Amino acid sequence: MGKLLHTIDAISDWSGRICSFLVYAGILMLVFEVIARYFFDSPTVWAHGYSQRLFGSYFVLVGAYTLLKNGHVRIDILYERFSLRKRAFLDIFNYVMLLIWSFVLIREGSSFFASSWAIREADEMVLAHPIYPVKLLLVLGAVLITLQGLNHLIVSIYTLIKGVKYEY
Repeated sequence: MGKLLHTIDAISDWSGRICSFLVYAGILMLVFEVIARYFFDSPTVWAHGYSQRLFGSYFVLVGAYTLLKNGHVRIDILYERFSLRKRAFLDIFNYVMLLIWSFVLIREGSSFFASSWAIREADEMVLAHPIYPVKLLLVLGAVLITLQGLNHLIVSIYTLIKGVKYEY
């Protein structure tokens, strides 16, 4: 079991580190747009839409990495006062809610992607770039979050039952 949990952590770490570079691409895109618009009075027709898609994809794709690093918002003032088992119980509740959300996101996102792929959906801009790759990234990000959520759920259940944190 430890090898599986470690593998999921490694996937979350690897994917998060790679996807973190999307921020730099987005920054470059926005800087290019600002320079083109305000210094050359020649705005692009693509930068705004692409930067939205890029940052939206980034947000979902780094979700598992953020979960791995315990970077999501939590009320630590209260949480840290509880015993290890009580924290594990709260974590189980949180991870079950996360998994419900992520399963719905996978199901609905897959449906959105399939519909988009079937009609080769493109944006309404003059360049008509495809939309379906972004919808696929939504599903991929949700799958990564689900895997990391399952990983944390297993560790929390172990902690609740045994009273010690599972180290793998």
